[in-house]
Amino acid sequence: MEAEEDPPPIHKHSVYAIGVQDDFHQDDDLVGPLEAIKARERMARRMDSIIPVMGREGANIQLNLYRGRTMAVFTSGGDSQGMNAAVRSVVRMGIYLGCKVYFIREGYQGMVDGDEYIVEASWNAVSDIIQKGGTIIGSARCADFREKEGRKKAARNLISRGITNLVCIGGDGSLTGANTFRKDWPGLIAELVKDGTITQALADEHPNIQIVGLVGSIDNDFCGTDMTIGTDTALQRIIEAVDSVVSTAQSHQRAFVVEVMGRHCGYLALVAALASEADFCFIPEWPPPSNWRDILCDKLQQMRSEGQRLNIIIVAEGAIDRDGNPITADLVKDVIKEKLKYDTRVTVLGHVQRGGSPSAFDRILGCRMGAEAVLALMEMTADSEPCVISIDGNSMVRVPLMQCVERTQAVQKAMHEKDWETAVKLRGRSFQRNLETYRLLTKLHQERENLSGGHNFNVAVMNVGAPAGGMNAAVRSFVRISLYHHCTAFGINDSFEGLAKGDLTQLKWDSVTNWVMHGGSFLGTQKQLPNEDNMEKIAATLKKFNIHALLLIGGFEAYHSTIILSQHRHKYPELQIPMCVVPCTISNNVPGTVLSLGSDTAVNEICQQIDKIKQSATGTKRRVFIIETMGGYCGYLATVSAIGSGADNAYIFEEKFTVEDIIEDVRVITQKMEIGVQRYLIVRNECANKNYTTEFVEQLFAEESGNRFSTRINVLGHAQQGGSPTPFDRNMGTKMGARAAEFLITSMKQHWKDGKMIANNPESAALLGLNGRRVVFSPVAELAKETDFTHRLPNTQWWLKLRPLLRILAKHADTYMTEAYVDSDDDAGI
Repeated sequence: MEAEEDPPPIHKHSVYAIGVQDDFHQDDDLVGPLEAIKARERMARRMDSIIPVMGREGANIQLNLYRGRTMAVFTSGGDSQGMNAAVRSVVRMGIYLGCKVYFIREGYQGMVDGDEYIVEASWNAVSDIIQKGGTIIGSARCADFREKEGRKKAARNLISRGITNLVCIGGDGSLTGANTFRKDWPGLIAELVKDGTITQALADEHPNIQIVGLVGSIDNDFCGTDMTIGTDTALQRIIEAVDSVVSTAQSHQRAFVVEVMGRHCGYLALVAALASEADFCFIPEWPPPSNWRDILCDKLQQMRSEGQRLNIIIVAEGAIDRDGNPITADLVKDVIKEKLKYDTRVTVLGHVQRGGSPSAFDRILGCRMGAEAVLALMEMTADSEPCVISIDGNSMVRVPLMQCVERTQAVQKAMHEKDWETAVKLRGRSFQRNLETYRLLTKLHQERENLSGGHNFNVAVMNVGAPAGGMNAAVRSFVRISLYHHCTAFGINDSFEGLAKGDLTQLKWDSVTNWVMHGGSFLGTQKQLPNEDNMEKIAATLKKFNIHALLLIGGFEAYHSTIILSQHRHKYPELQIPMCVVPCTISNNVPGTVLSLGSDTAVNEICQQIDKIKQSATGTKRRVFIIETMGGYCGYLATVSAIGSGADNAYIFEEKFTVEDIIEDVRVITQKMEIGVQRYLIVRNECANKNYTTEFVEQLFAEESGNRFSTRINVLGHAQQGGSPTPFDRNMGTKMGARAAEFLITSMKQHWKDGKMIANNPESAALLGLNGRRVVFSPVAELAKETDFTHRLPNTQWWLKLRPLLRILAKHADTYMTEAYVDSDDDAGI
């Protein structure tokens, strides 16, 4: 989740509840009174789980409220991964609301050509597409639509089908074209009436057209949204390629120059550089000085002299120098070969970045944006301005389309005028933070003055709990930022067991080289808490190594351990030091943050496994898969991976379910299979219910199915904790490690008194979390009041509001709630 600075005005829509009618399935004609009562009871139980998070405010929006309305969806411009998820969500939410939904195939060209290019979409037409790259309805660039005559043809084709509501999925050019079409609509309709192509009565029925946009672009170059659909997947393709390049480069002591997309925006190159520990990065928004050749070669030469066997340089295809001259991958290669004589190769990734299965993030983003786009479209009036559905932190918002376009164009104007600082600022605070972090972490020497007030502090870092993707990235970042501030950094091996034994290792700048790309924990991690038996030994070790601050990177154990350590400060003066927790757990069950480091990697792994399970059933008729995920009592992994994989339901601890609910699923499965669906997916969290185990659910399904389908269990196990971290977790870990270092350094200076550290206040033992767009350091003592320690859960969890979306997209009736916008401020993004 990225953050923007000073976004355009945002439509802060209230929370609505879509009430459930007596028909439990939208396409059922009649449902018996007894079944209707049971359906309402089931809905009430689900509402009880959601109300603490969302509330009941806002007007009720009944199922099928917009019955009789007509809308269409199309994709335009370059394709991007996640577009199919958005198309699927738009179609199914539209049908859920009672709309007639059309596909417009081949973008604006299909709109102009009409006939077979504009077809009605059914529920099943978007089945089994969420995991596919590209766009199933096609995309094309259309010269005809740029001309008035082409737009006139498009208007005729739309009005003949009663389509006056459009969801446009594309880049800024496509969205600008949609806005132009909307402005021209009255004049186009008037000309069609004058030509006799349509009647005046038909024109009067369709006086205007409404537009809602979703930004599909791998470049993340659209201002007004933190992330565009496709960006996360493109980063994954880049990092997969760079990781592979690293392996071969180390074998042969080579330098590799990797060219990535980004003609006008350096986001992909910059984040890829952070996530791959690249030695140098060239982007259009921040060109290097004119002597960049010498700077580059001096840096590479010094790194080789210090033992590094490989060099990675990332070049955005639109990279330039300060004079506006292009910097190409081949030019960089030639410079290195001529000046250093290194064996240097170029890898141009090209359209590989657009291909492949979309990441879990892009699938979920497409689902959420698509659903909100339909609601925004239906709520528009003749006076409404076109809007874009954007992600702001972890919330969906509606942003005025043309203000976003104008700001995006302002970036290009600043770059054209060589006003690089303005260009970077307009990209947003998160882009600035990425650039700042990259520049700090790629320095060879600490050039800053000693900021500790004449004292060289000693800091220590440890991993606590189960391993999770991004742990090593956070450690690396923390160590290097600490060294940059003239601190001495120690790594604590094997959690509290190692701390009690005094097993600490001093970490240098090169000690953490190449840590970002690896999963697990190089420091070693264990699920253990400090206790009375080892507390005295822990204090003795801290005293022996003169540790002035402690960073704990891990899950619920790390958070709980910090509470315990802070509670023993009165007894052990050695614990009167600043402490910080970076939440890192696949379960995402730590209070004080909406997202924990490592959960993105786990969700991606789960979705990939489910994709394979679905594929294994190709050609196998009528099969139900029950997939068990990790997460303890927290249903985050089960819920989010179910949405991202297109699963039909998810059983979790937080949303109570009964045998009746399971039997209802059997009824839904049977109904779906009668109309051609060949498989059904249920994701179950490992601790969803101690009695309704995965095996019990399978047996119940088998008993109730009457041999109408077969059932299989898949327990994913520890595969969810492994694998290479995703770019999201690498980047998030890098920036959170840096933020934690800055917090502890500031806190140490504040609490250094008379030659010793005295940190007793609650604020000096804090958890670093994400709250919307803001980075928040919350005292663990305060967070303890918001925690269910028995089940290791926060008392409130934002993601529960996604549960209705999961069920609606799987053709269950449910109560949908539009997502409330969370205000942001200038201190946004990590």
